Amino acid sequence: MTAPTPSGRTRVDIAIQGIRLLDAPVSRRAGAGPSDDGHLLLDGVGAAVPLNPRSPYSVRGGRLLLDGADTGVGVEAVARPRFYDLTTADGVRYEQIARLHSDRVLATTVVQTCARYDESERCRFCAIEESLASGATIAVKTPAQLAEVARAAVELDGVTQMVMTTGTSRGRDRGAVHLARCVRAVHEAVPDLPIQVQCEPPADLGVIAELHEAGARSIGIHVESLDDEVRRRWMPGKGSVPMAEYRAAWAEAVRVFGWNQVSTYLMVGLGEDPDELIAGAEELIAMGVYPFVVPFRPLAGTLATEVDGATAPPAETTYRVTARVAAALRAAGMSGADQAAGCAACGACSALESSGAAACQETAS
Repeated sequence: MTAPTPSGRTRVDIAIQGIRLLDAPVSRRAGAGPSDDGHLLLDGVGAAVPLNPRSPYSVRGGRLLLDGADTGVGVEAVARPRFYDLTTADGVRYEQIARLHSDRVLATTVVQTCARYDESERCRFCAIEESLASGATIAVKTPAQLAEVARAAVELDGVTQMVMTTGTSRGRDRGAVHLARCVRAVHEAVPDLPIQVQCEPPADLGVIAELHEAGARSIGIHVESLDDEVRRRWMPGKGSVPMAEYRAAWAEAVRVFGWNQVSTYLMVGLGEDPDELIAGAEELIAMGVYPFVVPFRPLAGTLATEVDGATAPPAETTYRVTARVAAALRAAGMSGADQAAGCAACGACSALESSGAAACQETAS
């Protein structure tokens, strides 16, 4: 196996260790995950990076330093968007309705509460209701509010895609029906803005077509782990949804949205065997589903951090999994950049794209 390229290893390492940075004008605290991030451009490419005062990485003169030595990577903080300065007629700040992710992605959680947020059911890496408790957002975003903010974000800040996720409801749709209403309103207001939706597998698979008909062009159905024991331990409520339901939802989503317009998060560091995680990712790719691989990163306000004391996985393990999955994606001709919108299209929270070249080298050696 050849050594990984510096860009691939560095991108993985800072996803784990973060960067010492006094301020990032665009950042997020708590929420649905994956970490307390600052949004930066690394050599012009968007990256969501933990802000860690103890990291060996720092920034000076627009350069990324490791223990004081220049890594050769340029760093630029994403500027605060202009739409954050606006307020709705009823007094809600636009940034409480939707936030900038990376430098061109508008993101929102349309319902900031989750039926699974009781401690006995909560995903241990999730803090979806903590941002609500802090006043950083509002509980339910209306379709009209989201259409208003999306139009402003496109016109003022050049936003090129939008991500809409939701907390899970107790209904059979698990929150997807309101999501569809919001998508329809934004699509009517800004027809050329690609939208990704994210939700649990709805019990009624017909809702997936409803989301597409409303105007969504890609979808994330996030499982986080393919190992049932890990799912029960880390997400006892969500983990009660059988894997068969996820597979049925992925298959229907691929049928409706198309090959490589469906994605799912896979998290490194939850205890799943790395080789089994890689094998599972390869099965997803064969289905036409993009496995968006990210490391677990401790997030303030979560049970994993506040109760379990969980830590991020080793960088070497994360790199190995990321590089192997990147190789499988390349072999299949599947790129996140080819998705209409969403996490894979943005890529800021993962090192998959930057690890792809190294993955090809490793596979060939």
